[in-house]
Amino acid sequence: MTAITPLQLQWLCHACDPGQFTFQTTADLPDLTNIIGQARAMDAVRFGADIRREGYNLFVLGSPGMSRHSLVRQFLESKASKEAEPPDWCYLNNFTQPHKPKALKLPHGQGEALRAHMARLVDYLRSAIPVQFESEEYRNRISAIQQEYSERQEREIAELEAEAEKKEIILLRTPEGFALAPSRNREAIPPDEYDKLPQERKDQIETDVAGLQAHLEKILARLPQRRRERSERIKQLNHDIMLSAVMHMLNELREIYAGLPAVLDFFDAVQQDMVLHVDDFRKPDESVNISGMTVITHQTFNNYQVNVLSSNHQKPGAPIVYEDNPTYSNLVGRVEHISQFGALVTHFTLIKPGALHQANGGYLLLDIRKVLMQPFAWEGLKRALQAHKIHIESLGQIYSLVSTVSLEPEPVPLDVKVILFGERLFYYLLQQYDPEFSELFKVAADFEETIGRTAESHFLYAQLIATVARKEGLLPYDRCAVARVIEYSARHAGDAEKLSMHMRSIADLLRESDYWARAANHDTVLASDVQQAVDTRRSAVRIVSETGYTKRFSAIS
Repeated sequence: MTAITPLQLQWLCHACDPGQFTFQTTADLPDLTNIIGQARAMDAVRFGADIRREGYNLFVLGSPGMSRHSLVRQFLESKASKEAEPPDWCYLNNFTQPHKPKALKLPHGQGEALRAHMARLVDYLRSAIPVQFESEEYRNRISAIQQEYSERQEREIAELEAEAEKKEIILLRTPEGFALAPSRNREAIPPDEYDKLPQERKDQIETDVAGLQAHLEKILARLPQRRRERSERIKQLNHDIMLSAVMHMLNELREIYAGLPAVLDFFDAVQQDMVLHVDDFRKPDESVNISGMTVITHQTFNNYQVNVLSSNHQKPGAPIVYEDNPTYSNLVGRVEHISQFGALVTHFTLIKPGALHQANGGYLLLDIRKVLMQPFAWEGLKRALQAHKIHIESLGQIYSLVSTVSLEPEPVPLDVKVILFGERLFYYLLQQYDPEFSELFKVAADFEETIGRTAESHFLYAQLIATVARKEGLLPYDRCAVARVIEYSARHAGDAEKLSMHMRSIADLLRESDYWARAANHDTVLASDVQQAVDTRRSAVRIVSETGYTKRFSAIS
């Protein structure tokens, strides 16, 4: 019978010799500048971020707690700060088809400037236009037009009266209108005297009255046309005054945006629409109070606003956006509605951007687990990446679940690098069951969970501890405490020849060791403080109730 050789004590724990370190405490060490043990993964990240080809988005594999997010974001921030700022994207009113707002691309930082310019233009015209239409000059010009048509009418009536007088006919003005009657000495002949006239005279009078009546009817028939002409001239005068004021202001803006043809076309459409809606500028604002909020009932002034979707002027370089709640609408944007008089209405100013708009021209960071948990979010993300466009459309509209009137915004071109973070399980499941996944995410960066245990890695681990301690405001660690942390890391890795890269657990141990060192009034963290933290973790138990019985387990030591 073969005898079983018992394990030797030194085999159970590969101790770390503090004597290999030349420093006294981690305060003597510089911060760690390189990433420990993740050179291959960071090379993949660098490749995926640099290559600008279709489908070369990035999937970062690894277990939670390995600082994948912070490492990748740190690299991207360094890279993005040197890249060109992306353009601004805005939505403008489509004056010919209001339900199809137009997308406008502007140079970096110009979106907010255009929005402010248009807001000032509308505010100025709303105060300046009523003043012009209340001026003495405007009233005089209106009076001149009305007097011109009144004099023309009176002149024709006077000519008719003169013609009638030659035939001894008088033109009478009555409340019902005009009447013709025989006269003598410019006074109408009474009926009893008219009956005494010879029949030949009566026939002549009737013939003359009929001719004059036809002439009068022609004069009266021209009155509606002349009223329309007068109204058109007054309307044209109003348009001319409005055009003069609008053109003066817009010409100043045209000089500012002379190099942007799309903006100049927008100014032309605004000018034409403002002239057509001159009466809205002349009238005071019509508003109602809804639930304590004042709402302007006519939307004319809102049509000249600029809805800025993405404007990245606050930070230099390309944008880096992390979406913590990647719902479908949070990714691709949405069209909101407001309730007015019991009905849901919308407007192009209610178009809200999604994470894809905000990250356009830069980088979008997402957790694949969160994306897959949201209905239609994964399909919406893939559709946008495949089409290279962001098409804002509500799920209710796509599946005909609601009949509310909505908008059809013009799609915005998409140029974004998407970085997904997830466990290996998600990566391989998507590779297996989603044929589009490998076409859209061609780069995988697999973060190692352990590194080889060598003298060099021991020193790098010491630098890592020094960096975390300074960043977190912890006490310095002496070299014996560093050695104990390294031993804990090997135990956590489950291999005496390796060290764990699960940074969350290591950082937690450093914080807890700092707590026990401060509780003992130590100036530095000692090995005994680290051991206290390890012992506390080992003795900590949780009671979890599952299916009617209780489980007990201890944390890893």
